Amino acid sequence: MAPHDHGTTAATAAEPLAPRPAPTSLPTTDREPRMTAQDYLRAVLRAPVYEAAVKTPLEPMERLSQRLGNVVLAKREDRQPVHSFKLRGAYNRMRQLSEAESEAGVVTASAGNHAQGVALSGARLGIRAVIVMPVTTPSIKVEAVKGFGGHVVLRGGTFDEAKTHAQWLAAEQDMTYVPPFDDPLVIAGQGTVGLELVQDDARLDRVFVPVGGGGLAAGISVLIKQLIPEIQVIGVEPEESACLAAAQEAGRPVDLDHVSLFAEGVAVARIGDEPFRVLQTCLDDVVTVNSDEISAAVKDIFDDTRAVAEPAGGLGLAGLKKYVRTHHLRGERLAHILSGANLNFGSLRYIAERAELGEQREGLFAVEIPERPGSFLEFCRVLGGRMVTEFNYRYAEPDRASVFVGVELHTASERGEIVSALERAGYRVMDLSEDESAKTHLRYMIGGRPPADLDERVASFEFPEAPGALVHFLSTLGSRWNISLFHYRSFGMDTGRVLAGFAGAGADPGFTDHLDAVGYPWADASDSPAYQFFMGA
Repeated sequence: MAPHDHGTTAATAAEPLAPRPAPTSLPTTDREPRMTAQDYLRAVLRAPVYEAAVKTPLEPMERLSQRLGNVVLAKREDRQPVHSFKLRGAYNRMRQLSEAESEAGVVTASAGNHAQGVALSGARLGIRAVIVMPVTTPSIKVEAVKGFGGHVVLRGGTFDEAKTHAQWLAAEQDMTYVPPFDDPLVIAGQGTVGLELVQDDARLDRVFVPVGGGGLAAGISVLIKQLIPEIQVIGVEPEESACLAAAQEAGRPVDLDHVSLFAEGVAVARIGDEPFRVLQTCLDDVVTVNSDEISAAVKDIFDDTRAVAEPAGGLGLAGLKKYVRTHHLRGERLAHILSGANLNFGSLRYIAERAELGEQREGLFAVEIPERPGSFLEFCRVLGGRMVTEFNYRYAEPDRASVFVGVELHTASERGEIVSALERAGYRVMDLSEDESAKTHLRYMIGGRPPADLDERVASFEFPEAPGALVHFLSTLGSRWNISLFHYRSFGMDTGRVLAGFAGAGADPGFTDHLDAVGYPWADASDSPAYQFFMGA
């Protein structure tokens, strides 16, 4: 497999990769069954998925195509009955159970699209489907699974705990466990997406596929490489959930220490063994993207199709846009998989806020201006007519004020031009457009500095959106330090984000161990430029 591309330098990746030839065999492992590429081709062609799934359209995105100088096509898997491609793999796996296995029923663990695919497949086939979901799963998802006929069991606080219980149920009640991606029949079911792609447009140059556990990418890539190997298949991962990139580097599947839940449909800590075996031979390249780029892609999809994709559903397009930019592609036919549209409505606020940053149409800056009448007008004049999108300010000192300002951009290079113009005018300025603390917390907190040096440490946390999470946090911390700063913001997802300051923790050697004991993912944010500019003592 080609080295993954983080998009850091366009110069080293200016030329597109040569297409990977059709594989004559796949790497072997100690695991059975060892399906060959030809076996997968036959399995895809024989997959009876259309008993439950539908053939989805490949739609042109005309506005984006004109902007990028390439023909951009969206494979609308959001049009499936469960609004996700997951129905294909689940149905193919369950359709081929023996009579005895069908009578015993199936079980799986999922809090998302796979759960709905298994539930609907069970209803269509008359098979009892038990879905184990974490107790923290939002009620809208639980009700959706029940609506498709699934029997929901709420167990465990995390997906791993739910999966452990599901596998125990499978063994205890002699039920069949239906994995979300690490299964040859599931992979073959997802491969029907690739079959439809080449049927609808055999002139495609590249296909961009979201990667979580790898089942969709494996199915599409092994099918396309058997039929039209000239078409490149490129996987796309979130930077904070890049389990395929990690497996490439290690030469085998490995566990990530932490995954971001923003694009929860691909928030997988370890790529599947069987998908990785297939992808080693069949995938041409991998690109990683950040949350802002995903948000911008979700907006592009809405602008062109009026579809509201979930973040994982916009992942393929985010990778496509980044690949076009870093490889200078022009005049090609490019498809991406709009893999799903099961979005928590509250997430739209976060996506809308970050989309302009992801498209580099907005810059965020910290600026120190004189505390006197007319200062804001003088500042706006220096911006040269650019539109101010946000301005946060609070009186703090008699002679100067620190402001947080958003500015509309037309090109990415304008950020540097704005900084230079402000510095020439005598302002102290800092570009915060890439500062995660600024984008997630500080922009909502501008309000002055502490009156004295508090010997403060600042940490960012991911909180589960569950009753008792805050009480657990505070109880575990105890009263060792006074909390000197606290900001919590919910984005309508399974986790919220917290920024907290701790007075007196600056030189405390036990600070790190104590926060580790809380059990929530955290990172030290004391060196955040935004924190230092606005709130540091």
